[in-house]
Amino acid sequence: MASWHREHLTETQSALLDAWLPGARLRADLGWDTALTTVLDVSTDTGRFIVKAGHGDNHHVSREIAAHGTATRVLADTGHASRMVHGDNEANILVATYLPERLVHGTSAEADPDTYRQAGRRLGTFHRQHVRIDDAVEARATRKALAWLDGGHRIDHDTTSLLREMLHTHRPVPVPVVPTHGDWQPRNRLLDAADPNGPGTVRIIDFGRLEHRPAMSDFCRLSAQQWKDNPELEAAFFEGYGPDPRDRELWRIFRVREAIGTAAWACKVGDAAFERQGHRMIAAALALP
Repeated sequence: MASWHREHLTETQSALLDAWLPGARLRADLGWDTALTTVLDVSTDTGRFIVKAGHGDNHHVSREIAAHGTATRVLADTGHASRMVHGDNEANILVATYLPERLVHGTSAEADPDTYRQAGRRLGTFHRQHVRIDDAVEARATRKALAWLDGGHRIDHDTTSLLREMLHTHRPVPVPVVPTHGDWQPRNRLLDAADPNGPGTVRIIDFGRLEHRPAMSDFCRLSAQQWKDNPELEAAFFEGYGPDPRDRELWRIFRVREAIGTAAWACKVGDAAFERQGHRMIAAALALP
């Protein structure tokens, strides 16, 4: 066992990694401070890889393993997503091919319409690979949002009451569902590292929130952040994506549920900045006509 394993992996995860990638060397820890997922950049004599390992009640790694077995192939086949080379659901660990690029988040590309045009094209391809009608997904999403409100959060009492009323009066209907990413944001997009000044090619990472949902669910976080004050980015996105599938009434309740989940989850894990974003999302959703 390499000495760096003890800091990042359980004994079971470490044993698997030793078997899969003998002599792997740690290059960088790429994880988010509040996440229960370890993300490591490692190298061996045969190449460079990304290792993801879940801890505690983290389910993102097992969902990403499932995603790599099915939905991500449509992007991986064109070089726009990585491929899983090893995975173990029970141990909550996977190894994927490394994509030598830089994150869009925090760079000038985050405000570049071409980045959004490409991201829209990738998401359109991802969504359209499979469509079916689900008559229960709306009710499940509402129950989940109500459960967040029943738990710990810092949403004020009056706002909580209003949100509960909206959720209870919403009447679920059958809707088309597609494979959704669940966090289609600049922090989960990469650009060619070889082209620091140009638009480059957009590639997608982190499929740990994969689930079949209505397509519009993948627009919620963008609408609350990058699109909010930049309508040209939204327009560029749909130039790449295709026709906008949002229904006005459903869009509002989607925004409400996503905002509740963001604020409550961030409160649970202690991410103050993300929690403030969740509260902004709630205010924006309630202000929709």
